Amino acid sequence: MKLVSIETIPGQDFEVLGIVKGTIVNSKNVGRDIMAGLKTIVGGEIVGYTEMLNEARQIATKRMVDEAEALGADAIVGVRYGSSAVMQSAAEIIAYGTAVKFVNK
Repeated sequence: MKLVSIETIPGQDFEVLGIVKGTIVNSKNVGRDIMAGLKTIVGGEIVGYTEMLNEARQIATKRMVDEAEALGADAIVGVRYGSSAVMQSAAEIIAYGTAVKFVNK
């Protein structure tokens, strides 16, 4: 599955199948919260959170791709990511784009 953040694929004609998305809501664990709190005192990257968010993006992307494959898509154009706080200790990650099917020239 080809994923691109641009709205077209140069040299490729396609038919739009529809919007696809994948989401995950991840919560922080107590150990990461304690380490993050300590890290804010000295500054720097909070590696535990970086790893958690990278994993969440991968899961959201896979769910988006699975939805596109179910539609028979060859690619997803206009791929975007978003995040929002759902509650104090949980965040939603969403991956979304437009599923397309290639059209032979």
